[in-house]
Amino acid sequence: MSAMRISFLSGVLLWAVAGCASSVEGTGVTPETKSANSESITNPAIDARVQQLLGSMTLEQKVAQMIQGEIKHVTPDDVRRYGIGSVLNGGGSFPDNNKHATIADWVNLADAYREASLDTSQGTAGIPLIWGTDAVHGHNNVIGATLFPHNIGLGAANDPQLISRIGAATAKEVAATGIDWIFAPTVAVVLDDRWGRTYEGYSDRPEIVKSYSGVIVEALQEQGLLATAKHFIGDGGTAQGIDQGDTRVDLDELLAIHGQGYYSALEVGVKSVMASFNSWNGDKIHGNKTLLNDVLKDQLGFDGFVISDWNGVGQVEGCTNGNCAQAINAGMDMIMAPEDWRELLQNTIAQVRSGEISEARIDDAVTRILRTKLAIGLFEAPLPSVRAANHTASIGSDPHREIAREAVRKSLVLLKNNESVLPLAPNQTILVAGAGADSIEMQTGGWTISWQGTGNSNSDFPGAVSVFGGLQQAAAASGGKAILSVDGSFAEQPDVAVVVFGETPYAEGQGDVQSLAWQSDSHGDLKLIQQLKAQGIPVVAVLLTGRPLWLNPHINAADAFVVAWLPGSEGKGVADVLVADADGKPRYDFTGRLSFDWPNKDLNADDPALPVSDLLFEYGYGLDYASSAAPLRVLDETPVGKAVDLDRKIFSGGSKEPWREYLGDADNWKILAEGSIASTSKGQLVMKAVDRYVQEDARQITWSGDGSVTSQLYWQSNAPVDLSELHAAGGVLSMVLQLEEAPAGAVMLRMDCEYPCTGALDVSTMLRDRAIGEWQRVSIPLDCFAAAGADFKRITTPFLLATDSALSLRISEISLLTQAPAMTLVSCPVIE
Repeated sequence: MSAMRISFLSGVLLWAVAGCASSVEGTGVTPETKSANSESITNPAIDARVQQLLGSMTLEQKVAQMIQGEIKHVTPDDVRRYGIGSVLNGGGSFPDNNKHATIADWVNLADAYREASLDTSQGTAGIPLIWGTDAVHGHNNVIGATLFPHNIGLGAANDPQLISRIGAATAKEVAATGIDWIFAPTVAVVLDDRWGRTYEGYSDRPEIVKSYSGVIVEALQEQGLLATAKHFIGDGGTAQGIDQGDTRVDLDELLAIHGQGYYSALEVGVKSVMASFNSWNGDKIHGNKTLLNDVLKDQLGFDGFVISDWNGVGQVEGCTNGNCAQAINAGMDMIMAPEDWRELLQNTIAQVRSGEISEARIDDAVTRILRTKLAIGLFEAPLPSVRAANHTASIGSDPHREIAREAVRKSLVLLKNNESVLPLAPNQTILVAGAGADSIEMQTGGWTISWQGTGNSNSDFPGAVSVFGGLQQAAAASGGKAILSVDGSFAEQPDVAVVVFGETPYAEGQGDVQSLAWQSDSHGDLKLIQQLKAQGIPVVAVLLTGRPLWLNPHINAADAFVVAWLPGSEGKGVADVLVADADGKPRYDFTGRLSFDWPNKDLNADDPALPVSDLLFEYGYGLDYASSAAPLRVLDETPVGKAVDLDRKIFSGGSKEPWREYLGDADNWKILAEGSIASTSKGQLVMKAVDRYVQEDARQITWSGDGSVTSQLYWQSNAPVDLSELHAAGGVLSMVLQLEEAPAGAVMLRMDCEYPCTGALDVSTMLRDRAIGEWQRVSIPLDCFAAAGADFKRITTPFLLATDSALSLRISEISLLTQAPAMTLVSCPVIE
């Protein structure tokens, strides 16, 4: 931790400790903050109308207002029958489950929900429904929307006025689809960058998060939409950065560090707050009355309503997704129960009648919800289609794309510029290489069309421009040319190379890492930079990333190093700063500065469980063209986390680097399968992302073959991986699976090592011996695959399952382990 950071936090903590743990004065919230928030939401006319409505409602109608279901599982007819108060579309959810739904499709569904909610013919209260969406960097679920840099990039831009314009633009694009409510901003203070949601945070500094939070809330709500401060509280402070983990601090420290974003949101009248998945000192916040009621509502004066996160109540001890009196009693006002909303509705009604939940608590929750709906004008609003008509032209509009492009320019951080290789001179031939060069999927990151941001191609981003596309246009304008070559090969020697590389998309849970070291196994990106340098070509490295990473070898190898974060749809913004004009002068300078500390090591050398404390660049660092003349020193390339642990995950919640998930059959053997649903060309193998412990953390794989077509599911890396040490240590391939339908024919499990090298086993009998419907772990010795022909010095595909017959199973983990967990080892399957 830097001296600057220690000093700041010490000051905050001393200030907080000066008050008692139960007082707002010691946490930076003044009585003025509390009253300002209350006055911004309540007024006598609204209160009177709420009381009139409440007095006319039945218990069933009241509880229905507290229920939020997901559009995949709630039809307009359901709304008409049950009168539920809200719906949401989760990441990767669309009208009619159509990824390419048109704006008209979104608006028509919004109209249908609105009309159904006002229809009292089946005994509902006729209260307008509110629809929420995760528009966290633009209206990111909608094809063609403007996609802004993720929050980590906006933190580096350090421009609150720009943040406000982005908020307004996002709200207008959301309004164009008839949606009323945005689950943003995320106001997490991220203390361990191994967290998979790091990029959703503006900074690791509480004061920076505070300075942005109120600005974005105000901008969203000024457009008539409901904003949400999330996730209350401490989501960025969990031990080891584990998503949904445990934040272990006392109340003063929790509020002094992780409460700052809520204070400024409260000051401008934020009307909804989303509870966090994480625990506080071992207690799940979704069921914690101290935080949700006593602190947030009573002490901080929050007069809006608290919404749970996706099935978050099911994580409270003694609760399920459809049954959780404890969460409601703790202060939860609206429950996000995507699929189990009917069960939750009926159970909650029964719990009120039994006295387990008081009707007073229900009245309080419904009062908050109705007050908020009235405050944003939802009762008097016309149909969503009428409201949306004022904003239809805003989706992906040129003015919004210009704002996004400006945000990209301002977010870029220059870490190194030896020999002033930047800006790129006019009349040059620029080789643009690397996996991210022409990948809009990589530059947009998670929470983009799909939940994890995967399964997308450039064609899914109409109007967007990749980094290569931007460089190509800029180079041509300055009299040069840019040539795309992902692998770095070329026929004509270039004057300079730009290597665009970095993290593939991920979102919560699946984005957690154990170390900040980049590609500690394959080193493919480093080898590409070194390969070009060895040919006498200056190299500019452009990093696409959702977090600071340990990249000392890469920084050493490149002549210039630029952090582009996750810039979104407007790749031209990168070229604006990198490429000089026709006179050789910079068109724009680097103004981005780190809003997170940058690590000098991959792990904390004293205690790997703690965040990295050895820093290479501290908060606020960033070069510009005037300050980059002095060469950066050679950096230490020795990692802390040397490969002493040979165990590797292939899939756990999501695919783990360097592996990616594919499906295939004879028509196309390599279809990327990392969205929420995918199928082979012939349609006889379907993969769906399903929930086991948390959202979409497992895969359901169903073969429907009749013996005529072989279909396969597999994980593969772009380059061979040496697993010989793991094999020599007696390693196993271990998987956690649930058999749903036993195999009807032969099933082959393979490990491939570059065609035609492979080791194949017939696992049909092993699978038939498994109990149906039970999760179980199975471990197969790597020796079995070696005996069948696998060369462990060059494994490209560590897991491939293929059959031409019917089979259905679920998988929640695939790992390579040095030792099989107890009672899971099986004998070598043989070809039958």
